[in-house]
Amino acid sequence: QVQLVESGGGLVQSGGSLRLSCAASGSIFSINRMGWYRQAPGKERELVATISSGGSTNYADSAKGRFTISRDNAKNTVFLQMNSLKPEDTAVYYCNAEVATSRSAYIRSRYLEPWGQGTLVTVSS
Repeated sequence: QVQLVESGGGLVQSGGSLRLSCAASGSIFSINRMGWYRQAPGKERELVATISSGGSTNYADSAKGRFTISRDNAKNTVFLQMNSLKPEDTAVYYCNAEVATSRSAYIRSRYLEPWGQGTLVTVSS
């Protein structure tokens, strides 16, 4: 079993900043890609940013230039620094990861993809 726990959400004014964290725990041998997604009320879940185990990043257009994803591999943790927040960034933010639970699974590229419970970010205008 692998668990992802997000933290750092909250209420912030437009133009403000928040830093989200997501820690993975449980039966972990290796973590490949980690990422942040969000779901606004009445909308589908969408990609925000991903980061590979080697540090390569990918951002949604809406996040480019304002958000920065990073990770601490030693602590199995991924972060999302969000600056210049806008009301349209209001959403529940979810963490996701590709996790190999054993050396065998890693060799076979058999990854679990758990999701966290989400953390609410509200940006007021």
